[in-house]
Amino acid sequence: MNPKGVRETSDDTRVESFLEGRTAIVTGGARGIGRAVVERLLAEGARIMFCARRAESVAAALERFDAPGKVAGRAADVRRAEDVEAVVAEAEERFGGVDVLVNNAGIGVYAPTADLTPDDWRRTIDTNLSGAFLFCRACLPRFRRRGGGRIVNVSSLAGRHPFAGGAAYNASKAGLNAFTEALLLDHRGEGITAAIVSPGSVDTEFSPRASGRDASWKIAPEDVAEAVAFILKMPPRTLVSTVELRPAKPPR
Repeated sequence: MNPKGVRETSDDTRVESFLEGRTAIVTGGARGIGRAVVERLLAEGARIMFCARRAESVAAALERFDAPGKVAGRAADVRRAEDVEAVVAEAEERFGGVDVLVNNAGIGVYAPTADLTPDDWRRTIDTNLSGAFLFCRACLPRFRRRGGGRIVNVSSLAGRHPFAGGAAYNASKAGLNAFTEALLLDHRGEGITAAIVSPGSVDTEFSPRASGRDASWKIAPEDVAEAVAFILKMPPRTLVSTVELRPAKPPR
C-alpha cells in the first residue's frame, strides 16, 4: 500500500500529493459536504482548519474527526469579516500558513420571489456569495506570501439552471460562479488558482424539501469531496476549473 499522500507513476517514481503537509481551510466543515471534504483532505495528509456557525457543531465534528494536531475548528459566521479573519489567522498560527481554501458554507431559503423577505435575500447572498469573497480576500495575501494557493468554491447546478422557488439561492450560486472565474483571471499569474464544484441534488440535511423522502438516488457528500480532492491534487501545470456532478439515476 502506498504511503498516505503519495502515488506511484508507471515508471515507479513516487510523486507526493500537493495536499501532503499543506494547510486547508474548509468553511461549513462540521456536517454534510464540508465534513466529507475535511475527512477526504485529512486522508490526503493535509492539516485542516474548519469553521461552522455553532460552537456545539464544531465540538461534535472534532470528536468525529479524531485527528489531534491535524485538525482544528472554530465557530464563525462567514458573513462577518472579523470572524473570517479570526479563522484564517488561527489557521496560520496553528499550522504555519494557509495553502488551500474550500468555500463550502451555504444556506438555502426557498420561496417564490414575491414571498422572499429582504432578510431572506440578504442572508442567502451574504452567506453563499459574500462569505466566499471575505474568505478569499483574507487568504489571498497569505497565498501571495507563500508563492501561491488553491481555492475551490462549492457552487451548485442551480447557478446555471435556476429552479422555481429558489431565486435567492440561484442568484447566490450564479454570482459565486462569476466571482470564481474573475478571481482566477485576477490572480492565476501569481500561482493562485480558483475552481468551482457544482453538484446537483446531494444527500444532506441542507434542503428541508427532502425531509422524509427516499434519497438513495442522490449524490453522496463523499462524492463531492472526491471531486474537490481531484481538483486539488492536479499537477501545478494543469487547472480543472469547473466540475459538475449529477445524480446518475434521478427519479423519473
